[in-house]
Amino acid sequence: MNLEFFAISLLNGISYGLLLFMLSSGLTLIFSMMGVLNFAHTSFYMLGAYIAYTLSGLVGFWVALFVAPLLVGALGAAFERYALRRVHQFGHVPELLVTFGLSYLILELVQLVWGRSTVPYGLPTQLQGPLFTLYGTQFPKSRSFVMLVALLMLLSVWLLLTRTRIGLVIQAALKHPDMVEALGHNVPRVFMLVFGGGCALAGLAGVIGGNTYVTEPAMAASVGSIIFVVVVVGGMGSLAGAFLASLLIGVLQTFAVALDYSLAHALRAVGMAVTEQTFGWPLLKLTVSQVAPILPYLLLVLILIFRPKGLLGTRED
Repeated sequence: MNLEFFAISLLNGISYGLLLFMLSSGLTLIFSMMGVLNFAHTSFYMLGAYIAYTLSGLVGFWVALFVAPLLVGALGAAFERYALRRVHQFGHVPELLVTFGLSYLILELVQLVWGRSTVPYGLPTQLQGPLFTLYGTQFPKSRSFVMLVALLMLLSVWLLLTRTRIGLVIQAALKHPDMVEALGHNVPRVFMLVFGGGCALAGLAGVIGGNTYVTEPAMAASVGSIIFVVVVVGGMGSLAGAFLASLLIGVLQTFAVALDYSLAHALRAVGMAVTEQTFGWPLLKLTVSQVAPILPYLLLVLILIFRPKGLLGTRED
């Protein structure tokens, strides 16, 4: 493994990992504050990309970057107010079912409005081309922009929750809702804003992820399962855990996809004697890149076996 391959793969992995964090952070906040596991979370990510695509053609990308997440957040808040809140009293299963149904509803609406094929949601001119060249390989501005926005978002959320009155009210409403309500705060409204804020973060990820990668109806399903892996591996409800797990999975998959070595070659490299007579030889002939898609799920299984609460989680339910 040469230095060029390592440096570029590491940067690409961090970029992908930070996009995963932008997606998982909203889901983590909603779960940690409200105890709701939102199955429609990646659907709001898809909505952010499609709304930004439409707004970019009308008012430009930079306006869409701010407006699209707000619109997605408003839709999420409306869903919590008029649908999720009504089933909250019946427990977790109805909540899961109503968010699961919402994901299919959003998918059908997206296909009705924008069609079933990929839309031409391109990068603005300011984000096109390379930002710098490292060992002869160009690193694109778009991926650098994803990294910058994700880090700014992490800093903003942390400051909001720990350094502002709103953040203190949100955290207090989670632990002592009756006391917060007695002090004159509207707890249901706080939860509505938290849910809307989490959806807005997903929408923001869609705005910058849609043109960096691809905007199509299948984009929600393509990242849906991996986001839940991130949340569980990091620790249910832990924002720091989601950040660590996102980077870990992003770097792991990026390096694995780029490696053409077979599993047998990898085992031989660590000193194991592997031949064609070895049990499971057809499996060992697979390359690391071929098994890369299942590595996050393998990590999930190991975490659930050896550390059920996740890397930085504090709850095991």
